Amino acid sequence: MPGYWRLRVTRHPGLFDVPNVTRTATGVDGDALNVGLAGSRDGLLHAMIAAGWLPADPITLKSSLRIVAASALRRPYPQAPVSHLFLFGRREDLAFEKPVGDDPRKRHHVRFWLTPRLARDGRPIWVGAATFDERVGLSRDTGQVTHVTAPDIDAERDTLLADLDRAGTLASIETIRDFRQTRSGRNGGGDPWRTDGSLSLGMLKSTADAPTARPPVTAPAAPAPAPSR
Repeated sequence: MPGYWRLRVTRHPGLFDVPNVTRTATGVDGDALNVGLAGSRDGLLHAMIAAGWLPADPITLKSSLRIVAASALRRPYPQAPVSHLFLFGRREDLAFEKPVGDDPRKRHHVRFWLTPRLARDGRPIWVGAATFDERVGLSRDTGQVTHVTAPDIDAERDTLLADLDRAGTLASIETIRDFRQTRSGRNGGGDPWRTDGSLSLGMLKSTADAPTARPPVTAPAAPAPAPSR
């Protein structure tokens, strides 16, 4: 079992009034929140990179062309952009992903938002929605070409925390049980999700606040038409 299961598990009542689902640009429900981290912005960046999760590229014409080419030709693109979701009236503050082999159609990814809440040690709390892209397909709601996410969002939450624990950047985990009463739903693309209703809050070690390492630079791929999402 991942080492993080041996960490301290408690409750953090200060997050019960934080929204538990993101919104798309059109205002419909997006991905459900399932994970949080307590630490500085630099500490979060350092911890995620140490765990093998890379910052996602911003959405630009160049990056959009590149991800289409990568998907069509099955070329790796470990820092491919993610679509924007909204919480607290703004899009994500940080986004990370972890590739699966050389197939850009599959990836682990998470978006984080800084909350107005502080952890018990006074550090800021970030909440996030971690999901797994299992393939590229058509949105059930819009008909657009997009990544299709796996329904078990708890598994992705646990994968992220296990990676952070293996990297030695977690001090403990606090579980907020019944963070959400609704245990299933669909995201903005129409993909179903299910959860046990808990949000796991990882407390980063103070060493995670060391200077952030630079992610590896990857070579650009040939351009292709931009995706609809």
